[in-house]
Amino acid sequence: MAQFFIASAAISGALAVAFGAFGAHALKNRLDTYALGVYETAVQYHFYHSLALLAVGILALNYPHVNLLRNSGWLFLLGLVVFSGSLYLLSFSGLRWLGAITPLGGLAFIAGWGCLAAASWKLLP
Repeated sequence: MAQFFIASAAISGALAVAFGAFGAHALKNRLDTYALGVYETAVQYHFYHSLALLAVGILALNYPHVNLLRNSGWLFLLGLVVFSGSLYLLSFSGLRWLGAITPLGGLAFIAGWGCLAAASWKLLP
């Protein structure tokens, strides 16, 4: 579990850097202000939750059998795909209905943080 979440965090972080650079250089003159703002929000949350996923992986090194950590990692991954993914697609496509999916990713992020908090109460003295 730890290896999977750490590797996923590293890949996700690399993608966040690539997407951020792509947005800053290639999309600046191609997207309108609204779409660029949506894209930037996707990149920000992508970065934050790549780091959260890394923290879960590191904690899982010492606590490999804690289900709350596993759940937290999976929820962060789900949130990355649904929240940031829907915003990336929205910024490129202009399909506003994708904005209705984004909050589901946000709920996954919130639940991931909740699982991480619960795990800390369970694990730490």
